[in-house]
Amino acid sequence: MISKDIKSLSFTKIKEEINKISIVDLYKNEDSAKIIDWLKNDKRKNVLALANKVQRELDSYSNEVKRVKAMYDFDKSFGNHKYVAGVDEVGRGPLAGPIVACSVILDLNVLDKDLILYINDSKKVKESKREELSKIIKEKALSYHIAVSSNEEIDEKGIAFSNNKVFLESCNSLTIKPDLVLSDGYLVKNIQIENKSVIKGDTKSACIAAASIVAKVYRDNLMKEYAKKYSHYDFENNVGYGTSKHIEALKRYGKCEIHRNSFLTKLL
Repeated sequence: MISKDIKSLSFTKIKEEINKISIVDLYKNEDSAKIIDWLKNDKRKNVLALANKVQRELDSYSNEVKRVKAMYDFDKSFGNHKYVAGVDEVGRGPLAGPIVACSVILDLNVLDKDLILYINDSKKVKESKREELSKIIKEKALSYHIAVSSNEEIDEKGIAFSNNKVFLESCNSLTIKPDLVLSDGYLVKNIQIENKSVIKGDTKSACIAAASIVAKVYRDNLMKEYAKKYSHYDFENNVGYGTSKHIEALKRYGKCEIHRNSFLTKLL
């Protein structure tokens, strides 16, 4: 264990001991400042470089805790509500596939150690991290529900109807009825629960950000499965959006069963 007798240890041993301590544990450790001070008071350049590296990682982690705590606090700022749900959708704009929404209720009164860190607008989170976070959110959420509207329904009833339908269905299907629903960008029509819309809510609200991530992971994985059946359109990479490769395939092979006919009128 690192101690004030650090100068008697070789750099290799110091690094070995530091590597045994995760940044999370260091953040929680009341003696973390002492450990870094001991490193910084060493005259060896490699030890000082290690001290600076550990300090940067600790600062980064601390800033992330503050950022996410502010998102949880945002959700609590609307009044004395026991259960707050966040709802968001993915897939409003693609040429193919469904639109998907998710509603999530988080425990907003957790201690710092139980915050779900790195939640954000799903588009700002790397794919591998989204997959990891989606599992964590599902495990820690008090309740969540995913709702889907198919490309056929989008063609028949319009994207605005389908967007509201999945918002409404995901909120009404939660196993816990929320006292407040925070929706990203739009108010939910015909909802019988208090509802507030939040512009860019997936960057401000913990519950909306969590919903955004779960919805995107679900839809992206669905589109990857479709890619196995409809291999021409590069769905595994574009998840249905109108990339140049996707549009070239449409012009060459025509549409497939999951394309939104109402979105293709100016392309085909």
